[in-house]
Amino acid sequence: MLDGVMLLWFVLTAAALLFVAIDIRSTPESPVLKWGFVLLTAYTGVIGAFLYVLGCREPLPGLHERYIAARWRQTLGSTMHCVAGDGVGILAGAVLSSVFGLAGLVEVVVEYILGFAFGWTIFQALFMRDMAGGSYLRALRSTFIAELLSMNLLMAGMVPTVMALKSRIPFAADPASPRFWFVMSMGLLVGFIFAYPMNWWLVAHRHHAVAHNLKHGMMTVRPAGAAAGAHAGMEAAPHAAMSMGSGEPPWPSIPVMTLLSFLALAAGVAIAFLLRAM
Repeated sequence: MLDGVMLLWFVLTAAALLFVAIDIRSTPESPVLKWGFVLLTAYTGVIGAFLYVLGCREPLPGLHERYIAARWRQTLGSTMHCVAGDGVGILAGAVLSSVFGLAGLVEVVVEYILGFAFGWTIFQALFMRDMAGGSYLRALRSTFIAELLSMNLLMAGMVPTVMALKSRIPFAADPASPRFWFVMSMGLLVGFIFAYPMNWWLVAHRHHAVAHNLKHGMMTVRPAGAAAGAHAGMEAAPHAAMSMGSGEPPWPSIPVMTLLSFLALAAGVAIAFLLRAM
């Protein structure tokens, strides 16, 4: 039964990935977010493709700016960006842990470090450095908090899911088995769900937090001269979507949200070990 479900999952994932990889080329989105949706679809199959169509794909020519301005779509882009980048490091950590026989808390730490390192230094700071004036060091500083908070919630959902499934599905810890990749996909999908509320907070407070630069959402990038009448440019959609205009400090405050994110991570790890022991 499980093998049949996994076969269907991988077939649908391949079809969804092919669709997104081809279709997103004509979507006026930032290149890094295009790659993000491709990676998310590789992780989450038809769900990722559905999120791309619902949240990013331009419904009619010239409408992308207004379409993505909704806060939930901005949050979708932010969460997807997080999971796509962190997921590469997390999967690398899971494979390395299997190869070197690491398990339990050590495996969690390896996955966290590699996931955070790749998501922060590559997918956030390197790919988005132009938004920080072209300075990589400034991009590292400005994206650290957002990456940390989002990563903590991603792991809080992913770790118990993966541990629970690995303890109940034979060969799920072996990267040579399709069961391993199925389990990791389920873990990243649950992690995406857990990270979404944190990204909502990060995106909602970006307008006030230009100094903090907490999180960007979806963007619109059009070729020069192709954006007449469509509010063109990379920054058009984010600014339109982020004009909350409150000017008030983020609430809850950044230290409070940081503490809550670590509490959520600790709770997720504790639940993971309880589920594995059952």
